Amino acid sequence: MDAVCTVVIDVPVDPRDPVHLLAVRDEERDRPWRGLGPWWPEHGDVLGVRDDRAGGAWLAVDLAAGRLAVLLNREDLSDRRDDEVVSRGGIPLSAVSGGLPATPPTRGFNLVEVDAAGAHLVEWDGVVSRRSRLQPGTHMVAHHAVDDPGTPRIARWLPEFRAAGLADGAAWFTPWLDVVAAGTADPSSSVLRRDAHDQHVLESLLVCTASVGPDGIEVREAALSEPGEWDGGIQDRLLARSWGRSRLEDVRLRSSGDRAPHS
Repeated sequence: MDAVCTVVIDVPVDPRDPVHLLAVRDEERDRPWRGLGPWWPEHGDVLGVRDDRAGGAWLAVDLAAGRLAVLLNREDLSDRRDDEVVSRGGIPLSAVSGGLPATPPTRGFNLVEVDAAGAHLVEWDGVVSRRSRLQPGTHMVAHHAVDDPGTPRIARWLPEFRAAGLADGAAWFTPWLDVVAAGTADPSSSVLRRDAHDQHVLESLLVCTASVGPDGIEVREAALSEPGEWDGGIQDRLLARSWGRSRLEDVRLRSSGDRAPHS
């Protein structure tokens, strides 16, 4: 299992500071999806990146509660048949709006959960579920354990993300984007992916960033111009579109109207 999304996350030493996160979504380019939006009225004000085929979310956020969750596939070690499991897409929605079952009825996954109190990783392999707090520092999550050195892009680029640090202001993610851009020189360890997996070609389609802390939450997104490839306009597109809520007032901001479904 290789191209199944990537999360880079920085957990601050001081809990009064926000957690920062960059997430890259890998999927088939022709699978229909929608960017951040309120696509699930049954979940109230929850926003997310929607998979139109199964109806669930890859990333979900409750702005009012200050909670965010992002999903990564993981190998399933159970012997359950396909008709005994449901789509993983309900997991991020459950995580931000009510909590997860002890034994999820899905294939394996990693779930990064973030709120004002910090960040956790939920690991479900189809047999055992584990939830652990991410300690202060910069981490990477893909399809095994956090900071797994057996994952080439983590082994190669985690030290670079840690060394890059974060910038001040709205474009705090600029140093991390520089690392992502540099990483595309070697496709075998690139954060942006284009891989064949289980007779499907999975490619990086979307970059999301988020800051989550006691003072509020802000989430941004930018679709890649060409799946799996870096382009220099990603930062500008991230800065042009955001959803957010401060502790004192709702500051939901968007650069334009509702986003049309991708196809």
